[in-house]
Amino acid sequence: MIQDYFKLAFKSLKQRKTRSILTLIGIFIAILTIFVLLSLSLGLSEFVNEQFEILGTDKFIIQPKGQAGAPGSGGAVELTIDDVNIIEKVNGVDIVAYAAVGNAKIEFNDKARYYLAIGIPIEDSTIIDFFFESANLKMDEGRFLRNGDKKKIMIGYNYKYKDLFGKPARTGDKIKLNGVEFEVIGVVAAVGNPGDDQQIYISLEDFKELYDSGNRVDFIYAQIKTGEDLKQVADRAERQLMNFRDVDEKTIDFTIQTPEELLATIGTVLNILTAFLVGIGAISLLVGGIGIANTMYTSVLERRKEIGTMKAVGARNSDILLVFVIEAGILGLLGGFLGLIVGIIVAKTIEYIAAVYIGSNMLRASLNPLLIIGSLAFAFLIGVVSGLAPSYQASKLKPVDTLRYE
Repeated sequence: MIQDYFKLAFKSLKQRKTRSILTLIGIFIAILTIFVLLSLSLGLSEFVNEQFEILGTDKFIIQPKGQAGAPGSGGAVELTIDDVNIIEKVNGVDIVAYAAVGNAKIEFNDKARYYLAIGIPIEDSTIIDFFFESANLKMDEGRFLRNGDKKKIMIGYNYKYKDLFGKPARTGDKIKLNGVEFEVIGVVAAVGNPGDDQQIYISLEDFKELYDSGNRVDFIYAQIKTGEDLKQVADRAERQLMNFRDVDEKTIDFTIQTPEELLATIGTVLNILTAFLVGIGAISLLVGGIGIANTMYTSVLERRKEIGTMKAVGARNSDILLVFVIEAGILGLLGGFLGLIVGIIVAKTIEYIAAVYIGSNMLRASLNPLLIIGSLAFAFLIGVVSGLAPSYQASKLKPVDTLRYE
C-alpha cells in the first residue's frame, strides 16, 4: 500500500514538472545555505580543537590584560622579565618560555611589507625547544634559532611559498628588519593561517635592540610538572603574580588561561556565530517551506476530482492525507538532496580557495555524517510540515463536492 502512495506522489510531481522544480529551488537554496554555513562553522571548530590538542593539557598562558589587537601592539599594561622570574618559582611549574612581539617593516627584493616580529630568548636550548613545541612550529628548511645567533632570522612559510616579495625567500638570503640586515637561517613549516605563516622570529636580544623594548614581555608559556593539577598550579601562579604586581581581584592587570578555558571562550563565540549563520539559513528555509505549502494547496485545488474519485472507490481520509504528505515530503527531500550535493561542492571549493589563495586551513568543510543525514532529514521534515495543512484539507473534502468540482 505504501508503495502505491509513493507511486501516486511521484506521478503527480512528474505531471507538474515546472511547478515542482520551482518549488524544489526554495528548499534547495535553503539546505545549500545552511549546509555550507554549518559545514564551515564545524570545520573551524575542528581546527580550533586540533590547535588546543597540540598545545596540550599541561600548559597555561599569561598575557597582559586589556591588550588592544595583537601582542605587542600597544597597551598601558606590560609584563616583564621580573614576572617571568616569579612564574618560574611557582610550585608545580616545570618550564617557562616567553616572547616579545612587535610590528616590523620587512624589506626583501626591493619590496617592503609589514608583519609581526617575535623575539624569543635563545640562551637555553630547553626553553627554545619548549617555545617552539608550544607554538607548534616545525622547520620546512634550515634550522631553529640557537644560543649565540646574532642578526639571524627565521621566516614564516609564506615567505618561501607565497608571492609576498615577488620572489621566494630561502635560507641564506638577506632580509632587512626595520632597516637592519638579518640572515635567514630557517623557513618555518606551514602553521595553517596567514598571520602565523607571515611571522618572523629573532633572538630577544636582537629584538631589544630593534625596538628598545627593555624587559617587556608580551606573553608567557608555562608548563607544569608531571603529576601536578593544571588548575591548581595556574591558580597558585595567579596569586603569586598578583602579590608581586600588587593588584587584587578588581585591579588585576593580567590574564592566566588554561587550554580548557581558552577553548570554552572560543567555543562560546563559535556557538553564537553558528546560531547567527543558521538564522540566516532559516530565512531561506522559511521561504522554501512557504513554496511547498503553496504548491500543495494549488495541487489540492487542481485534483479535487481525483480526490473525489479515490474516495468514491473506498479511499479513507487517512489515505488521502498520506498521499499528499508523502508528495510534500518528497519535494522537501529532493530539494534537500540537491542542496546537499551542491553545498558539499561549494564548501569544498571555499576550503580549496582558502588553502591555495589565502594560505589558511582554518576554513575547512566538515563532512560530518550527522550533518549530512541531519540536512536530508530536516529537508524531508520541512516538506512534510509545510504540506500538512493542505494535505489535511484534501483529506476532509467530501466526495460529492469534489466530483461536482469543475
